[in-house]
Amino acid sequence: MTRRPALLVAVGLALWALVYGRLDAGPSLPASLSDAEFWAMVEDFSEPNGYFNSDNLLSNETTFQYVIPRLTARVKPGAAYLGVGPEQNFTYILAVQPAMAFIPDIRRGNLQEHLFYKALIEMSSDRAEFLSLLFARARPPDLGDDPTVERLMDAYMRAKPDEALFRKTSDRMRQWLTVHHAFKLHKDDFEGIDYIYSEFRAAGPLLSYNSARPQRQPYPTYSELQQENDGQGRLRGYLASEASFTALKRFEEKNLLVPLVGDFAGPKALRSVGTYLKQHNSIVGAFYTSNVENYLFQDGNWGRFAANVAALPLDASSSFVRACFDACGNSARSRSTTLLDPITTLLGDYRDGKIRSYWDILAHSR
Repeated sequence: MTRRPALLVAVGLALWALVYGRLDAGPSLPASLSDAEFWAMVEDFSEPNGYFNSDNLLSNETTFQYVIPRLTARVKPGAAYLGVGPEQNFTYILAVQPAMAFIPDIRRGNLQEHLFYKALIEMSSDRAEFLSLLFARARPPDLGDDPTVERLMDAYMRAKPDEALFRKTSDRMRQWLTVHHAFKLHKDDFEGIDYIYSEFRAAGPLLSYNSARPQRQPYPTYSELQQENDGQGRLRGYLASEASFTALKRFEEKNLLVPLVGDFAGPKALRSVGTYLKQHNSIVGAFYTSNVENYLFQDGNWGRFAANVAALPLDASSSFVRACFDACGNSARSRSTTLLDPITTLLGDYRDGKIRSYWDILAHSR
């Protein structure tokens, strides 16, 4: 007899909470994806391969970590992360702690690079092993349990390429992706991954961004980027510590970083991500665009991008992270400045006719 009133009270409270939004009425983002779910998402959300004037194997934004203290104060952990390009996304992901990450990039080569990284990260037990496989160089002795990133870079700077290790690792990566994960890679994906690995083997820690356009300053190397900090002395790179690398490894092992082929102004990739996030009651926390919006304005396509972004689930904390090159008071040591911009505020100003050029976008950012 005593249980019935308690049960009625519990049911009543549950109904009240449901009506007033205190209970989550739908699914949340998954804690992990199966290999089949991951690859279906890669294939179904992606658009045809596009073109950019660089292979973008490495970031060229020296001070991209400087924005992280402000970004983490604004963006809620557990949201979704979107970003463009290669390895700089790893550092942002570790900083904002999303539930899932989507990396849409117009080039399938970027998707191939993320598969390349995924295999090597998952195959490695620690940072030293990862770098050994990444650069196809024998692991230096006496590195210790948790060497500084500076010591790691110095050690691999002195190491020489190992052709036998390169061939062995190439075969292991192919097996890892197609047998361990059973991903149905395209024929061109194998060729793309082989090209990427050849570049990392040839340059090692001295690998840098390249561009068809002449530059007045040299680009930073892989080694230099990994030794950067957030402007307050804290190294936040994904190789800054064993703990950082392990966190990224676990994220990859759960298939939570999903690379896509997609034009920001295209009809499918961003829209598919938005639909998926809405189905799972999630929002976009951070969206790293680098300087892609400059090219969208040049092509007259930024308005389509804005429409795609407006279709994403957002709240007041959702933020663009963008890079400004050579036009934002850059210092002598860096060509780029990283900026933050509240997405919903920008979209509102765009609807009000206040955003008409890339310069308006930069002026809107801080």
